[in-house]
Amino acid sequence: MEVILAKSAGFCFGVQRAVDTAYQHVEDGKVYTYGPVIHNEEVVNDLMAKGVRALDGSADFSKLSGSKVIMRSHGAPKEIYDLFEKNNIEMIDATCPFVKKIHNIVYKDSTDGKEIIIIGDACHPEVEGIVGWCQKKPVIIGSIEDAADFAANISAGIDGDNYSIVSQTTFNYKKFKDIVDIIRKKLYNVNVYETICNATSVRQKEAREIASSVDAMIVIGGRHSSNTQKLYEISKKECENTYYIQTLVDLDLTTFESVSRVGITAGASTPDYIIKEVHSSMAELSFEQMLENDESKVSIRQGEIVEGTVINVKSDEIVVDIKYKSDGIITRNEYTNTPGVDLTELVKVGDPITVKVIKTNDGEGQVLLSYKRVAAEKVNEKLEAAFESGEILTGKVTQIVNGGLNVSYEESRVFIPASLVSDVYEKNLDKYLNQDIEFQLTEFNPKKRRIIGNRKKLIVEQKAEAAKELFAKIEVGMTIEGTVKNVTDFGAFIDLGGADGLLHISEMSWGRVENPKKLFKVGDVVQSYIKGINGDKIALSLKFDDTNPWINAEEKYAVGTIVTGKIARMTDFGAFVELVPGVDALLHVSQISYDHVAKPEDVYKIGDEIEAKIVDFKPEEKKISLSVKALLPVPEVSEETAEETEE
Repeated sequence: MEVILAKSAGFCFGVQRAVDTAYQHVEDGKVYTYGPVIHNEEVVNDLMAKGVRALDGSADFSKLSGSKVIMRSHGAPKEIYDLFEKNNIEMIDATCPFVKKIHNIVYKDSTDGKEIIIIGDACHPEVEGIVGWCQKKPVIIGSIEDAADFAANISAGIDGDNYSIVSQTTFNYKKFKDIVDIIRKKLYNVNVYETICNATSVRQKEAREIASSVDAMIVIGGRHSSNTQKLYEISKKECENTYYIQTLVDLDLTTFESVSRVGITAGASTPDYIIKEVHSSMAELSFEQMLENDESKVSIRQGEIVEGTVINVKSDEIVVDIKYKSDGIITRNEYTNTPGVDLTELVKVGDPITVKVIKTNDGEGQVLLSYKRVAAEKVNEKLEAAFESGEILTGKVTQIVNGGLNVSYEESRVFIPASLVSDVYEKNLDKYLNQDIEFQLTEFNPKKRRIIGNRKKLIVEQKAEAAKELFAKIEVGMTIEGTVKNVTDFGAFIDLGGADGLLHISEMSWGRVENPKKLFKVGDVVQSYIKGINGDKIALSLKFDDTNPWINAEEKYAVGTIVTGKIARMTDFGAFVELVPGVDALLHVSQISYDHVAKPEDVYKIGDEIEAKIVDFKPEEKKISLSVKALLPVPEVSEETAEETEE
């Protein structure tokens, strides 16, 4: 018997992501899923045995505060997400990115006033979730008959721009096209989004091709799995002997005793182990056949994916037994994109490994294999989903190249141009080497090897959100902490965690500041207060009211008080003496000495400390007058001088 197993059978990216997420959190305690995480009873029952319970819309969310709830791959209405937040429930969103994309489309278009048409099963949880993101009641069409009824009840010529059409991700692609054609005959220029998952289209096409060439067809999947039901419908149309099973237990092997060719496919929520059980049962060979195959080995061809076992590892090379007449070789460059890595630290003898055949003979009789190309092909589905949904990815920078960064994401290489690395120009990108960075994909074309990432967009969005949060909570007079970002001749810019504030030179001290760079350096943490907010500009100050040196000045600087200060600056008519930072007093040239002094610099220099008496104080004008002469003994007047004075 010849058994043909569909290459696309089993978990799709979205389902695998949801299942992996659920199993990652089984040990956390108080973990739930919203609805069955996928439509497969085997997986759901296994999670339940591990303590993960499924909830539905009737659950009392108020009693789940502090719990974790994993959102199913099908998603849910917006009101459910709001309930999680309202009841302080940590929601781990495992919604398929392709489904999430539909939520975003219908939410935006319905908010903009468009009528939404959803092509899919109205009772399916994915469709129920999509409906819950529409801002007005949508039209749901599940069949050709529904489409005909809808078209018959609308007036020809209605402005089609007011309608948007989306589809359940697992809907039959041909049927979707037929329904759209019916609607377009009445609604011109209607906006159609082709939201059927690419994996679904590939799976359905492959099922149709296999079913048309075999004597019997087996479709494996959960009883409630919509995409499996559609695979069954497609296969049944091509092959009358099509069987829908959930596990091997449902399969009667005697039915296939006289069958020469059997095809097998499986829905997107079918675990690999169930597919392997069915496949193994259908593909059993006699002992003689197995022995014969073992002696003759297998045949391979370029581009084929094969399973092997590691039999030797060197720092730059891996030898693999692939059950062929020659062993296979994986070079370092074909194992990973990380340069200079020691393969002995990553792989050990005995490890199973899936590889791709690059050359069946390298000239020395060995088979050249690639591990990273298999990994890259697997990750391409994830990258495509991330590109469609705008998901934020994290990768490690492995190379600094001309014009940007090469980032490794699960053995796939993403290029981030220098202009998209940051929101500011960075001449030297070396600091990013070996760093994990976040990015979004702005271009995905693996055939042309163009997978382009954008980090700048995330930074801009994060800063905008941080600025929004900052301005929502700050007000004039509030004390705030920040980090010095830049220092100029006129002031310092302080990063407040969302926006920059300017600490002007005039607000750095109650006293005179000659050079801000002598007071601050980049990285200093500063406590200041907000003096003013004007649009997106924030003015800061260090001149706190309780440190104002003029507080109680009338007592501290009363006339007759003897004070000490430093010469701060000089003019032709006198010197200004700093008593404390922010309080200057004038020492008039006539009050320096009983002797004639032409200019202050004839007696003092900047920085000299002097003692003087306060001879005048005008608090409303903040003016203080000093006299050194008042502390000096009055010189005796000679008789000659007195006579001259009298004359």
